[in-house]
Amino acid sequence: MRALLVVNPQATTTTPAGRDVLAHALASDVKLEIVQTSYRGHAADAASQAVADGFDLVIAHGGDGTVNEVVNGVLRDGPRPDSPMVGVVPGGSANVFAGALGIPRDPVEATHVLLQAIEHGTSRRIGLGQVFADVIDDGRWFTFNAGMGLDADVVAGVERKRAKGRNASPALYLSVALKAYAQNVRKPQHFTVEIPDEPPFEDVGMVFVSNTDPWTYFGDKAIQLNPSTSFDGGLGLSALETLRVPTVGRYVAQILATGNPKSGKLVRRDDVGYVRVKCEEPANLQVDGDFLGTTTAVEFRAVPDALTVAV
Repeated sequence: MRALLVVNPQATTTTPAGRDVLAHALASDVKLEIVQTSYRGHAADAASQAVADGFDLVIAHGGDGTVNEVVNGVLRDGPRPDSPMVGVVPGGSANVFAGALGIPRDPVEATHVLLQAIEHGTSRRIGLGQVFADVIDDGRWFTFNAGMGLDADVVAGVERKRAKGRNASPALYLSVALKAYAQNVRKPQHFTVEIPDEPPFEDVGMVFVSNTDPWTYFGDKAIQLNPSTSFDGGLGLSALETLRVPTVGRYVAQILATGNPKSGKLVRRDDVGYVRVKCEEPANLQVDGDFLGTTTAVEFRAVPDALTVAV
């Protein structure tokens, strides 16, 4: 088996020693080549080239951003029967995609799981989400979540902080989230949301779209907005009609206590084929924790059986 190991040396928990141990372990079972990323989009370019070169497996060693790039590279020309499998060895701060697949966060344990999958030939076919907007050339794949508005404001704020040297941490996300929420309360965003077979939902305050559950993590705490959403079904939608403090307070309390939020102000669907979002003023857009820019119209689509994962 030919395998490409894509390493992000800037990811939170990747180290040269850990990379060498991982490479040595993999090289005993596969014909291995290694790429260390050096620019944004490098992982996607390397994965796309691996498809063209006929590799059987592309392994992402980094955070969710590295995984997202690898997936987008493998699927640059769309899902194909002969596309390589994707393997994941976590190396970031959250590792949401790996956690949703049941892959251990510890890189050594995750490497063992991957080696077992290679040895026994086990894999899983999963569905993904795809985003279409004017800020994206040909659509962007996402593995676990996407959003427009408040969550994307948080992602953009964290990216700005990290560009200034701050490390990603639950405390950083919390401080940025509180600031973004306060700004949304002062100047609310207004979205129109469309899903199949229902009339549009007007004047929605924030929109989360998930491809699996959990939607994200806060430290070790799984954040569950759509518990019935999975890689085997459609997309999950969680949208609040208002961001007033009482509504958001109850919503957050339910998420932290039960992971099964319910409210008269909550539009929640767990298995939809698409979600279309429009707004008059440009709003931030994020996929898998990666800020893409601002736009006024987005379509999120569910694509079943899009990717094969070694697990």
